[in-house]
Amino acid sequence: MKPNFTTIIAAGMIAGLAQSVSAQDFGGKTIEYTIPFSESGGSSQWANFYAPLLSGALPGGPTVVVRYRPGAGSTEGANWFQGQMSKTDGLTIFGDSGSTKFPYLLGDPRVRYQYNDWTPLLASATGGVVYLPPDLGERFDGDMDDLADEPYLYGSQGATTLDLVPLLAFKMLGLTVDPVFGIEGRGDGRLMFERGEANIDYQTSSAYLANVQPLVDDGLAVPIFTWGALDDDGNIVRDPTFPDLPSFKEVCEATAACEIEGVAWDAYKAFFVAGFANQKTIFVPGDTPQEIVDAYTAALDQIIDAEGFQASATEVLGAYAQMTGEAAIEATRQATSITPEAKQYVLDWLKEDYGVTME
Repeated sequence: MKPNFTTIIAAGMIAGLAQSVSAQDFGGKTIEYTIPFSESGGSSQWANFYAPLLSGALPGGPTVVVRYRPGAGSTEGANWFQGQMSKTDGLTIFGDSGSTKFPYLLGDPRVRYQYNDWTPLLASATGGVVYLPPDLGERFDGDMDDLADEPYLYGSQGATTLDLVPLLAFKMLGLTVDPVFGIEGRGDGRLMFERGEANIDYQTSSAYLANVQPLVDDGLAVPIFTWGALDDDGNIVRDPTFPDLPSFKEVCEATAACEIEGVAWDAYKAFFVAGFANQKTIFVPGDTPQEIVDAYTAALDQIIDAEGFQASATEVLGAYAQMTGEAAIEATRQATSITPEAKQYVLDWLKEDYGVTME
């Protein structure tokens, strides 16, 4: 099998990593790193970037294998991980996404997992890019006014997954978007776009860099805006990975139907923060011994501090914060909390537009 770009970058970095000095030894063992998505999306890119680096940095040099458990917009895999809380030997780790956090925040009855039972090891911020086919993209001029009358089809994992952010954004922009629900990962949405079955799509930054940028280079897709990023004061600004693209806030402000204040904007921003400012997190079961948690933290700190990491991470994941230790814990706390007002607005919208309730 031909190695992919992620594997090549990781292999170069592993050579510069020394295994962490720790009383914990993973020598000869296999760590299963499960993500609740298919192999084609941004979570797969993220997990396969970190897996070989963890193998190279953890004491004993264990094998780290990425496993996929897609289903129900990621809740099936998260429910499975909740059932693994007794596996506290450090050999079972789990990577979530905003699509895992959103059903939890909304009180989805399918959710049987509790973030309070999990210990965060790494919190990764990310971004996302919205793109159109060339015939529509060439008409974009900074606002969506001239594109609002077009009918749109969008492949979606579900209204309560991370797709909540684009679906709410599209509504705020005054677009008529029919979501095709039921895809297992955002990569499947991209494939629908490539086949002409969808005419609007977004991908998280890692998947965009790997899989959509080639389409853009070939003239088959046109990026129009990003979700943006948070500055140190909590304001939405341009995404540092895509500084030449406007943020959704800029496009909203320029579009007649969209407002950057009020309850709709507050709800959008709350879910943007939950879905992107700490979009992907690596966890171990909450009762994992502190020495194992410390071994992971030391290994992840070594990875992040290694020469060449920032350049490599930017190529694969984008130019976003990678947080460990207390920073990861605090980021996860913020990303799994929401105000009652923002929650109720979204619950009302989901029921009105999609017939989705949390009952």
